[in-house]
Amino acid sequence: MNFMGRKGNFPPDTAPSPRRKRAAVLLYSDYPFDPRPRRAAEAMIETGMQVDLLCLRMSETAPRRECIKGVEVYRTRLIRQRGGKLVYFLQYGRFFCSALWFLTWRGLRHKYDVIHVHNMPDFLVFAALIPKLRGAQIILDLHDPMPELMTSIYGLKPTDWPVCLLRKLERWSIGFSHLALTPNIAFKALFASRSCAVDKVQIVMNSPEARIFDPSRTPARSRSLQDGEFRIMHHGTIAHRHGVDLLVEAIARARETIPGVQLHLYGAPTPFLTRVFDVGSYFGVSDRIHYHGLKFQTEIACAIREADLGMVPNRQSSFTALNFPTRIFEYLALRCPVIAPRTRGIADYFSPDQLLMFEPGNVDDLVAKILWANAHPVELRSIANEGFEIYRQHLWKNEKDRFLNALASLEARSHSLPEQAAPLRASR
Repeated sequence: MNFMGRKGNFPPDTAPSPRRKRAAVLLYSDYPFDPRPRRAAEAMIETGMQVDLLCLRMSETAPRRECIKGVEVYRTRLIRQRGGKLVYFLQYGRFFCSALWFLTWRGLRHKYDVIHVHNMPDFLVFAALIPKLRGAQIILDLHDPMPELMTSIYGLKPTDWPVCLLRKLERWSIGFSHLALTPNIAFKALFASRSCAVDKVQIVMNSPEARIFDPSRTPARSRSLQDGEFRIMHHGTIAHRHGVDLLVEAIARARETIPGVQLHLYGAPTPFLTRVFDVGSYFGVSDRIHYHGLKFQTEIACAIREADLGMVPNRQSSFTALNFPTRIFEYLALRCPVIAPRTRGIADYFSPDQLLMFEPGNVDDLVAKILWANAHPVELRSIANEGFEIYRQHLWKNEKDRFLNALASLEARSHSLPEQAAPLRASR
């Protein structure tokens, strides 16, 4: 039976269902291994939105397209490569072109309501030009400030022309977006001071996977069974800015007082790892350094439960001064005491009675904190418990609410604007 009579007629007992909101996500990384974009995309799916996501490929064998928990994932042919500034620039340019084509072509066929762009790079947001002209709300998710990160990685000066250009691109990119998200207070203050009004930036913190970093799933190791071993752990990118070589030197000096001190490192191999091993050889503590390579988060959680002390030994730089390492929450989620640098990005959230902090780059102070931690296990555990309470305030369920509230505010704002121009091409 033909229920459709004249154009626009519907069966007597039916009515047109409202169109599902549609979002697109741009991510210069692989999916779903980057937790922040994955959680945001899944949160949009939970609200009933359709989500298309464009990202890189980690390997030639990765599928070009797949559906992951409702998210339609499209991968470019581009495989991420690490290298110098020119390599990054060329890869950013290629991915930008892919994203521009992706959003333009798909956006003409299916009108997008929201475009969520994750930096780096900041200028990736301009790939959303056509969807924005058609009424899409643009979110720029600023994981890191690019000028500060690049000065830290490449040793550039704030006055060097590439850094000046990055600051301009940051300002233009935020100006193009309707809303900027960032993961901590210090980053928000930085962006507001040089690129936008303070109310244009909202904070959604990075928080560990509660189901993985759950102390009830993995029992802690008892100190009475350690045979004198004092196990220190570091996980994450092994780079100069993260001060792993300084940590090795601190271990060498601490062993005079703590004979059983051991350092366990987790992370992908990098060129700087050679420097770390060289420092260990120079100080005669190569046998105290245990490198385990890159591990899944479930394995990291198990390793934390076996550690006596977690470490974030960052050097002082324009980036690390403002950054809040998620590793701090990962340690505290499992009730593991942690030593972290006394920087603005961390001190915005913790006081000295909630986190054991050292002067960044100061090996003497780092050694002193390690010795104190070993000699005062009861007090250290009390500090870790206080820090755990700060972590509880930023569980993902709370941060997800902040993200969804930001989405709702964008929707309310779009409804208050004049009616948008007609679609460039009708959806089929």
